Amino acid sequence: MAQYLIFLTISTSIFALFGLGLNLQWGFTGLINFGHVAFMTLGAYTTVLLTLKGVPLVLSAIIGAVIAALLGLIIGFSTLRLREDYLGIVTIGVGELIRLVVNNQDLPVGNEWKPGAFGVQSYPIPLATLAPNLFTKLLLIGLLTLLAGITLWQLWRWIGISRVSTSAHSHKKVVSKQEFISHLVIGVFLALLTVAIYISGVIGLYDYSATAGLMLVSLIVLAFVFWRLEILVRSPWGRVLKAIREDEEIPKALGKNVFWYKLQSLMLGGAIAGIAGAFIAWQLSAIYPNNFEPIETFTAWIIVILGGSGNNLGTILGAVLYFMYYEGTRNLDKIIPLDSDRLSALRIMIIGLILMVLMIWRPQGILGKKEELTLGK
Repeated sequence: MAQYLIFLTISTSIFALFGLGLNLQWGFTGLINFGHVAFMTLGAYTTVLLTLKGVPLVLSAIIGAVIAALLGLIIGFSTLRLREDYLGIVTIGVGELIRLVVNNQDLPVGNEWKPGAFGVQSYPIPLATLAPNLFTKLLLIGLLTLLAGITLWQLWRWIGISRVSTSAHSHKKVVSKQEFISHLVIGVFLALLTVAIYISGVIGLYDYSATAGLMLVSLIVLAFVFWRLEILVRSPWGRVLKAIREDEEIPKALGKNVFWYKLQSLMLGGAIAGIAGAFIAWQLSAIYPNNFEPIETFTAWIIVILGGSGNNLGTILGAVLYFMYYEGTRNLDKIIPLDSDRLSALRIMIIGLILMVLMIWRPQGILGKKEELTLGK
């Protein structure tokens, strides 16, 4: 059970990172990206091919993120001066183009060239060869404890802020109470989940396994990216992005270089997706072009829309709920007698139905705000 929770935590962390990149581009800037998986593909392949050449793991992942950001630069230069739909069309094509190139070209795997369709295997993975003594195990558990403590404290603050809002704005008392109750329910749910992950992590790190080490690294990186993004979107830079999302003529009138801000958002979101690509390569331990189908982009869209676009915590919540649904319906064939293909189609139909109901009941997503939704622009 602990190993299963560790596996789920890694998967959720990776797609939360992937979704955070898309949320920065779409939720905060209003950029339509239907080829987000292209950044993940570049991040994954760059990381594993460089590590097989002897480049250190961390440096390989950073270079992978930089390459993904450069792809954002190229896409941005060719499309961001045009209408939004051109960006959407180009990103769809780029996402599939990169996958097909990787699939049909020889790749420099170690000291030889191998067809991309054969995939890449046997590459280094973080902490996989670590044989920790008791002190190292306690150190790793201490890091996880610190991370869990900060998470619980932040959740407590998040619930408390909505409670203060209730007393400070008496004329909005009913709305604020609803907000407080929803924050309380979600906060308690996430706190219980944090405790469950912490217990699983402690067991996994004490009886050390490579997946437990990867889980710790993925959670630390997710927490760091979330923290920095929260600071960025509340800074003047983030407020310009939100202004561009609402009406880019206003920041233009104030002398802001809208094109440059959009380009930065596209590049930074791409770099975050590139880091997610490195993690998915490490989790799979062997990557093939078919791991990066266009459906991965739409998984990120589901996560962002479900949690609430323009809200980083909402994106993480969306990733958690998506993987709970995904794993919860894995054995649906025991209830409904369908073959694997039809069952897979049924699961997609159900998530589509959930999104349709959500669009009617709460179009801004679970934690989003109506003003963050620009689908109707």
